[in-house]
Amino acid sequence: MPKQSASEGRFAYEGLDRVIHERARLSVLTSLITNPKGLTFNDLKQLCALTDGNLSRHLSVLERAKMVEIMRGHDHNRPQTVCRITTSGRKRYLEYLTTLEQVVRDAANGAKPDAAAATLLQHLTPSQA
Repeated sequence: MPKQSASEGRFAYEGLDRVIHERARLSVLTSLITNPKGLTFNDLKQLCALTDGNLSRHLSVLERAKMVEIMRGHDHNRPQTVCRITTSGRKRYLEYLTTLEQVVRDAANGAKPDAAAATLLQHLTPSQA
């Protein structure tokens, strides 16, 4: 088997957890991590700009992954659902953010043109750019 070079897979970002990386689930988890006591379903729906059905589906995925807990009860004889991030969900979310920060650093470093590229870019006319 050929030896892999050190740069192979450098930008694979294994820590970009597929469960979290979806936009709506990232919004849900961000809302919940900033509200450690939890949020009602309606508050979470409003914060994330999701429909009832979309939020329910994403919460189901997160609950199966043991990232959130969903508590159903009543408040003044009205049904109420409260969602809260779990300890393991908080840990996975923070690990995800660490990886995402690396993505941003790598992208920022890659966006800095080297001297030769900068010179070439300066000589291009606007129609060539």
